[in-house]
Amino acid sequence: MTVYDAIVLAGGAAKRLGGADKPALRVGGRALLDRVLAACADAAATVVVGGRRPTVRPVTWAREEPQGGGPLAALGAGVRLTTAGHLLVLSADLPFLGESTVKELLAAAAQGERDGALCVDQDGRDQPLVAVYRSEPLRRELALLATEHGSLAGLPLRLLTHELDLSRVEASPLASFDCDTWEDIAAARARIREHGTVLDEWITAVKNELGIELDVDTDVLLDLARDAAHGVARPAAPLTTFLVGYAAAKASGDGGGAEAVAEAARKAAALALRWADEAETP
Repeated sequence: MTVYDAIVLAGGAAKRLGGADKPALRVGGRALLDRVLAACADAAATVVVGGRRPTVRPVTWAREEPQGGGPLAALGAGVRLTTAGHLLVLSADLPFLGESTVKELLAAAAQGERDGALCVDQDGRDQPLVAVYRSEPLRRELALLATEHGSLAGLPLRLLTHELDLSRVEASPLASFDCDTWEDIAAARARIREHGTVLDEWITAVKNELGIELDVDTDVLLDLARDAAHGVARPAAPLTTFLVGYAAAKASGDGGGAEAVAEAARKAAALALRWADEAETP
């Protein structure tokens, strides 16, 4: 795994959101900034450029000079506080960014002698704030731009990316979906409640809220809940899954473990089936 630092740009005026505090807006019960921080949880160091706020994990804070100076000025402020050879650069409004996309970018950036890798969206547009850059060429080009223009304030990101040799990564269609308007926020909130994704989103949100690092096999737990509800009584479903979690935590030490959950669920499911058999046997 490539060692990397993460830089998350969490400033900006959010004009199309009426000046709302965009990084703090919630999608699926979690702040946009926290969702992005979860996707890069294994970064060696994480710098957030923007106003200080509570976050799901510790970060280093920075501010661009001048404040409101734009993404290049913010990127320059973040780079100064990093040391890794590869830098993951993200905006703070990516509700669907996942660890898999981060890994794809890191893998692409580590190949050959190119200067990094960035996402391209469904329309083929470059997304320079969903990207991994090699530190040395990034620092060099930022310094050259600052010298040429007097500062980085107000400069567009394309001035940077045009000077770098970057790979393009076609990640999942939603990886670079960002929230610039209230319509985007509404669309993101609706999408995570769709049938195919709502359970994974909910489990992730609960683990985040409780500080749990655990891979949960939702199919196993849902099967257990169904068996308990059918074979015993409907209220037995949530009570049984709670007891399984408690037993798994005791069996595997503080924090629990996937194997302990699976074993406890297996035992409880077998018990529920035996209970049902007794009720059906004359």
